[in-house]
Amino acid sequence: MKVDDFDFDLPVDAIAQRPAAPRDSARLLVVDNLADHRMGDLPDFLKDGDILVCNDTRVIPARLKGKRGKAGGVGGAMANIEVTLHKRLSDNSWDAFARPAKKLKPGDVIIFATDFQATCSDKGDGGEVTLDFNKAGADLMTALDAHGGMPLPPYIKREGLADKKDRDDYQTLFAAKDGAVAAPTAGLHFTPELLSAIEAGGIKRVTVTLHVGAGTFLPVRVDDTDDHVMHAEWGEINAATANAINDAKAAGGRVVCIGTTSLRILESATDDDGTVHPFSGDTDIFITPGYRFRITDALLTNFHLPRSTLFMLVAAFTGLEKMKKAYATAIERGYRFYSYGDGCLLEKEP
Repeated sequence: MKVDDFDFDLPVDAIAQRPAAPRDSARLLVVDNLADHRMGDLPDFLKDGDILVCNDTRVIPARLKGKRGKAGGVGGAMANIEVTLHKRLSDNSWDAFARPAKKLKPGDVIIFATDFQATCSDKGDGGEVTLDFNKAGADLMTALDAHGGMPLPPYIKREGLADKKDRDDYQTLFAAKDGAVAAPTAGLHFTPELLSAIEAGGIKRVTVTLHVGAGTFLPVRVDDTDDHVMHAEWGEINAATANAINDAKAAGGRVVCIGTTSLRILESATDDDGTVHPFSGDTDIFITPGYRFRITDALLTNFHLPRSTLFMLVAAFTGLEKMKKAYATAIERGYRFYSYGDGCLLEKEP
């Protein structure tokens, strides 16, 4: 399909810069009938026997500012460099996006602090580099906590790196496993009170892991969706979770994904017969209209960027014209868009 088919106009002032407070006070558009609700109303749209699938990835402070300089951090500092990590390769090595990438070449060192630096070991296209840090494992995470910022998407404007409030705001209630460099934003709407109301309704809940990469914000630069290549992201579903989802489905319950990330890893782990299997590894699944959903019945998600792979996914799930109408309605009614914005509840197109 043509990427232009997934375009729409969005006023700049519709882009949320801070989340709703409390989180479950965000607005919820039920797409089937275009009815206005609040996230706190979500239990009203769930049924006994349904199972919620949530992403338990935890966002790390993956954005760093440094200077190109000499190994050891002594003298010779030159160009300012900003990097955003997007995929872990080993305990001390990450793929990252660098800006400006033209100032980096393999062998260059980026100094982030006196005792914290990385060597550019490889350089690819589109600003991608491979960084080998002088710290590994838990020590690297400690250094990122001390010197990094939350990797907010570029449409959320801050002076410098993200601020202290974003450390909490850009993390979901389910966050448990370090590795994401972008939040699974549908999960940002949940509060302990909302979870209690869901559990009181007899709704089961399981977690999966998909470490969301910064590639989720990259624009689609081709004219046809067939020519787009997705960045791979690492995910995992354990046997207990797979069995719980299969059992709920067999008993007539619906599989309700909280966010496109949960949906993508779940669909990656499901075979053509609709059975979920344990999964651990990379997925680069790219869902566009025409895809046959194997397991997911309903989806809670935020409003996505025009021409993005995520808008293509929701168009595949519910129908392109239906989603265009829903987005136009949301804009007209003043819904807040993107990561810190409001959300919508979708049913799978028959």
